[in-house]
Amino acid sequence: MVCRALVVTLAIGAAALPAATQAYDIKAKTPETAFSGKQRPDILGISADSTADSARATLESFFKGRPNTTTDVQQQKFGSTAISFTSALTFSLAPGASQNGEVLSSSFSSPASGNRIYFLARNLTFAKDQQPAKADMVREVMGKYGAPTIVGDQHLYYIYRAGSIVSVGTKYKEAAAVEAIGKPLDPKAALKLNGETIRGSCVAVVKRAQAKEKALAAMLSEAKGANCDGVLSVQLIPGTAPDRVGIAQFSLLDVKRVISAATIDNDALAAEQSERNAMPKGSAPKL
Repeated sequence: MVCRALVVTLAIGAAALPAATQAYDIKAKTPETAFSGKQRPDILGISADSTADSARATLESFFKGRPNTTTDVQQQKFGSTAISFTSALTFSLAPGASQNGEVLSSSFSSPASGNRIYFLARNLTFAKDQQPAKADMVREVMGKYGAPTIVGDQHLYYIYRAGSIVSVGTKYKEAAAVEAIGKPLDPKAALKLNGETIRGSCVAVVKRAQAKEKALAAMLSEAKGANCDGVLSVQLIPGTAPDRVGIAQFSLLDVKRVISAATIDNDALAAEQSERNAMPKGSAPKL
């Protein structure tokens, strides 16, 4: 993929900081992604194209006018510079007796790799009197994302390799997916999905990603070992009745971006450290 060069510059007042950090330029590169062309899944319009700024604008618009929404914006510095960027966003609305609960959480790379999204999750908790039919939810999911790679264990999994959704031979239609979702994953299909490779299962990778720290460094090892470029997971947890959905969890993990962005960010941090160490360290003599 051709990387587009951008320049992010932050100028800082001379009186506040030493000369070495008064201004620092980041020549940003766009990291690779698992999702390209028509295979670009989104959650509420947030996709692999999204930066922290665009994702925040989307979420603020979505939650606008919804009382009791809480927002958590995590900021951090780029290396030893004064450049601050958004590394994670979480918007949440607690469930009530007649109100659906919702949590949107997202993680982003540094400005060196365009501050791009690599993990996004949406959790919906339906009020008891508003739980949708499982068949309706499956229809909505497949209408938006297409036929899944594998279905079972209350999940629809979309596994991406080389820009396309992987097929394991089962052509899921809505009725078949509704029937399969409450059963265990087909072991033959799972084996075919992983093939003869010794690389890690993408089903396991996305499950662990949901539970662990979302920093690039924490996700890098498993991303490198994953047998896919990206995963979209949709879990439909039964509600008060087996044919109703109590909780719906959507997770989008860009495995390829985790690897690419981590490489770009690490190289940029090393360059910043080298430049900082090369600056003169002398001080004025006592007069």
